[in-house]
Amino acid sequence: MAGKPRKPLDATGARDSALRALGRREHSAAELQAKLQRRGADADIASEVVENLSERGWQSDSRYAEMLLRNRVQQGYGRLRIEAELEAARVPREEISAALQAVDCDWTELACNLQRRRFGGPPKGASEWQKQYRYLAGRGFESGQVRAALKGGAQEPESDPE
Repeated sequence: MAGKPRKPLDATGARDSALRALGRREHSAAELQAKLQRRGADADIASEVVENLSERGWQSDSRYAEMLLRNRVQQGYGRLRIEAELEAARVPREEISAALQAVDCDWTELACNLQRRRFGGPPKGASEWQKQYRYLAGRGFESGQVRAALKGGAQEPESDPE
């Protein structure tokens, strides 16, 4: 279903649109520029508006990276998945590295907690091991972290007999 055609955005309209978008959530520079172009701004105008907003501190790739990283860690995603998502948003490599270094997260512990929450216990057999491995790997955890989570789940502390 096609909507009615949008009229082209001038610099003021593009700036207003960008500010509304940034008022809702952080956006990467590339993401914001693409959004402005979809809304009818010329590529040059969109680029100029985003550059101006970045210079004024209203748009920041580092803030976007920190926000996305914090949210994805809370949702139980691993480092590889988060890194790929930031790269897809065309956040500069140095911003991605800085955000990943700044985060205080034990990725193995996060994988263990997710495995226990999702599956309730250790895998019982090869097919369940593979299923849990694929799930955790798909969430962006490295193979060592996944193996530790699956083995750690098998070594849960036993309750002491009274």
